[in-house]
Amino acid sequence: MKILIACEESQTVCKAFRKQGFETYSCDLQECSGGYPEWHILGDAIEESYSGKYDLLIAHPPCTYMSKAGARWMYPTAGNVDKDRFHKALEAKDFFMKLYNAPVKYIAVENPVPLKLVGLPAYTQAIQPYEFGHPFSKKTLLWLKNLPLLKPTNILSDYKPFLPSNTGGKKRGQSFSRGVAHDAKTASKTFQGIAEAMAKQWGNVIKKGE
Repeated sequence: MKILIACEESQTVCKAFRKQGFETYSCDLQECSGGYPEWHILGDAIEESYSGKYDLLIAHPPCTYMSKAGARWMYPTAGNVDKDRFHKALEAKDFFMKLYNAPVKYIAVENPVPLKLVGLPAYTQAIQPYEFGHPFSKKTLLWLKNLPLLKPTNILSDYKPFLPSNTGGKKRGQSFSRGVAHDAKTASKTFQGIAEAMAKQWGNVIKKGE
């Protein structure tokens, strides 16, 4: 069994699957920061996904221009769409869909909540870090093919927002959160508990060939 973790430089998910005994590789245009360059493919994630080498693909495509969190930049004024940003969003959607439609039996594509006008297909599942032992909220969507829903492993009742939200509302007296993540790299991280759940639960599925 060979597994590809596309658009991952941290190697968090890659290492979780390696720990379960799977031949797993991360792939990104950036050098890896996870400490195992021998498990990292520096190159095009689409090309690697279509190579016919893999049984499972887990992809984390860029979300900057598709994410609902960027709505204020997509709609700089009421009712008007930023044409340049919309074009970039459609390019991001094309990349997403190429990964989603890759010739791999088992596929999971991860992204935050997208803007409706981008038109991504319906997602399969929404998960939260606090369902997997991390005291944070950060709604993440999964688009799955031939894989079961991830089952929560450690649900916490006490948690706080991981990402900033409605920070512009502070001046208007509205509720807001500064969050924990204050840079794009931290914001896009995969939590260890989620990575381990993927490796254990989905790893068992592909071992059985279900």
